[in-house]
Amino acid sequence: MSQIDLLEVVPPFIAPGSAAMVRLLELPPGDPGLAPHRHSGPVFGYMLEGEMLFELEGQAPYPIKAGEAFWEPGGDVIHYTVANLLADRTSRFVVVMLCAPGVEMITMVSDEELATKAQQRIPAPPPYSSNPHHSA
Repeated sequence: MSQIDLLEVVPPFIAPGSAAMVRLLELPPGDPGLAPHRHSGPVFGYMLEGEMLFELEGQAPYPIKAGEAFWEPGGDVIHYTVANLLADRTSRFVVVMLCAPGVEMITMVSDEELATKAQQRIPAPPPYSSNPHHSA
């Protein structure tokens, strides 16, 4: 057996009674992904194939390519973008989500909250700043 460590992080607080969910996600060619949202707990992922643009509150958007791992803390952090950067093929990834008890795994962020935080959002660096799926 061979072993390759892909990601090691110290996650934020995990609420007692949390449940783990493993999900396979597919983004069709050019898919802009889910609108801005939050996760109830930390999310850990691995890009199986393709490439996506990933943007969390407090970070500039960046690409994640096949073979790369990623994570997000969940909780109050807004997940702005998870878009397929490929116009000609599907991008696929697996996530392990730790779901806080009694809280939906995904909560959409209101337009009002997005407007109040607009000045705090970090713009995408080129070439992603001109990506039609990214609204900076």
